[in-house]
Amino acid sequence: MMRDFVPPQRLLLGPGPSMVHPRVLQALAAPLLGHLDPAFLGVMTDVQHLLRFVFATANPFTIAVSGTGSAGMEAAIVNMVEPGDAVVVGVNGVFGTRLATVIERCGGKAIRLEIPWGQVIPTEMIESALRRSGPVKAVVLVHAETSTGACQPLEAIGSLCRDHNALLIVDAVTSLGGIPVDVDRLGIDVCYSATQKCLSCPPGLAPLTISPRALSAIKGHRTPCQSWYLDMALVAEYWAEESRAYHHTAPISMIYALREALRLVEEEGLPARVARHRLNSEALVAGLMELEFLPLPPAEHRLPMLTCVTLPPHIDEAAIRRQLLQIYGLEIGGGLGPLKGKVWRIGLMGESSTEANVLTFLNALEEMLIQFGWLSTPGIALHAAARVYSRTGQKEY
Repeated sequence: MMRDFVPPQRLLLGPGPSMVHPRVLQALAAPLLGHLDPAFLGVMTDVQHLLRFVFATANPFTIAVSGTGSAGMEAAIVNMVEPGDAVVVGVNGVFGTRLATVIERCGGKAIRLEIPWGQVIPTEMIESALRRSGPVKAVVLVHAETSTGACQPLEAIGSLCRDHNALLIVDAVTSLGGIPVDVDRLGIDVCYSATQKCLSCPPGLAPLTISPRALSAIKGHRTPCQSWYLDMALVAEYWAEESRAYHHTAPISMIYALREALRLVEEEGLPARVARHRLNSEALVAGLMELEFLPLPPAEHRLPMLTCVTLPPHIDEAAIRRQLLQIYGLEIGGGLGPLKGKVWRIGLMGESSTEANVLTFLNALEEMLIQFGWLSTPGIALHAAARVYSRTGQKEY
């Protein structure tokens, strides 16, 4: 007979999933209701209101797609892109590359703006592409590129898209709940995310918001959406607050969990949450730089919730990561694509973003470097991080 599975204790400081608050785990264990039970429909309504708060939007169509962040990505693209549509897409990491692939699978023409990984797409580059490419259906950008730790500026892009009659689609998988997304202020038409990053909920749902302008584009489609499951024109009938019609069986326990995770965000407040992520990131980076682990993106485009650092050439990155997991139960991420073996990706997202976790990680890393003979002065990273915390005068969250 197969024995019970007891997960080992882990401190999740990788690119996702993040740590989960006990209240969210408790919500997962609540008794099931039917997916059309009036009490459960009330939970869905709560989730919609809380998601509007986190997205900073008044969009009526704001839901949680049943599926992971990749389902949110698919939903955003398959509902907007028809065969023959030209779509400008920023490609500066894994997820920009993936978006271009999904666009092409929909029969769209992906106009790839490719730049080196770790950099961001310049606004002028986007404007030039819009001018020279004729009618463009949409501009697609990754706000927080999880593979590089780079934060894409969005300030001028929404108005630029409107000037060219294009939609703006934004991947906020890693940014939502960690830095401002500001959907309405930025003029974002479609924005999707995932539950397991800064929202600190288990993976399984993809928050999605669609502007009235984008919904009009959906209604004007020449061809049916290529996905039945992710056809938002159909899903909308299930999430419509005034009258809900069956579409699919929602992941009920996950929606309980998301409601509780979003309540935690609301209780903390978005400004305080953003400040917490920035403070802990600054302390982490200060410690890593003392050890010659250098951030990949420049400071002005560096994500506070996902730090991507290059390693000194003499260090065996895989060996250290393996030891951190085996000895300390501490998970961080390695590089992807051309960055494999060259960088680490350290997540301080949501519940994972605490002073205690920063200091625990830096202490474990120093011990490993000393053990391998790669560090002779213990405490330098911890002292650098401590100086950041003492300078701000803020205590651990």
